[in-house]
Amino acid sequence: MDRDAKVPVLVTGGAGYIGSHAVLALRDAGWPVAVIDNLSTGFAFAVPDDVPLYEGDIADAVLLEQIFLEQGTKAIMHFAGSVVVPDSVENPLGYYENNTVKSRALIEAAVRGGVDHFIFSSTAATYGTPETSPVTEDTPKQPINPYGWSKLMTEQMLTDASAAHGFNHCALRYFNVAGADPQGRTGQSTAGATHLIKVACEAATGKRDGVSVFGTDFDTPDGTGVRDYIHVSDLAAAHVLALEALIERPDRSLTMNCGYGRGFSVLEVLDAVDRVTNVTIERRMEPRRAGDPGELVSDPSRIRATLPWKPRHADLDEIITHAVQWERKLAEIRREA
Repeated sequence: MDRDAKVPVLVTGGAGYIGSHAVLALRDAGWPVAVIDNLSTGFAFAVPDDVPLYEGDIADAVLLEQIFLEQGTKAIMHFAGSVVVPDSVENPLGYYENNTVKSRALIEAAVRGGVDHFIFSSTAATYGTPETSPVTEDTPKQPINPYGWSKLMTEQMLTDASAAHGFNHCALRYFNVAGADPQGRTGQSTAGATHLIKVACEAATGKRDGVSVFGTDFDTPDGTGVRDYIHVSDLAAAHVLALEALIERPDRSLTMNCGYGRGFSVLEVLDAVDRVTNVTIERRMEPRRAGDPGELVSDPSRIRATLPWKPRHADLDEIITHAVQWERKLAEIRREA
């Protein structure tokens, strides 16, 4: 894209896992970028020194107005939110507050501030337990947990607000995000993370004494849950391409799955981590967690047809290698802190 067309972008949750990778992807491609993050689960070290970081809440209308004025913001990439499915079952009102109510406030501020383009970090959890696999964007949306509902509500708000106020948006429905920046600049740093590959890599590097396998009686080949794992850097690249698509066609909004279309079971992932690290991880078989479907695999046909998106890291062993490398670097960062 022509440099003159690269508008200033505000990344919410840009000090977090996926958001920090999006910041790097934007910055590497020459986009003006700033970050707002309350640092509740994000880390200031994940934001490059030359990227403005505003510490605050996405529902703070006064702060947002200040940022829009100072940065000339014309696009938002919205990653801020709570993401742990079991927590959403235990604390539904907290999830609706953080993911839905605050997103509404952000959208309102964007409308008032003249933001033209809005990219939303959505989720495959909007599909619930789909009857068919792989899952297309037209698969019925029936979330089975408050996390999925909180994201679907925000998608609906964006659809309605775009129609009423003349901005366009893209909702990207992620499947299971994993891995880390291949250059080792950022990665999944949250303490107590629940994502399987993150947990398994912590176990392989001695930070945990094993991995719990939640559910061994799903209707899958080995009885454990099957997921579509996407490298976080490929996902970040998809966000930049989606922004370009919104700018090129301001008359349309988009909803697209982000995945590779290939599923791996929990046991297959753990076997891969054992293989990559040459460590045998202890596996503890546990009952299913509330709100977990047996299989979620994407049909990525739409994103491949709509964007010039060519994943560069669609290999499970490579995803795990980058995740393990980040775990080791993170240990160094924390020793030096």
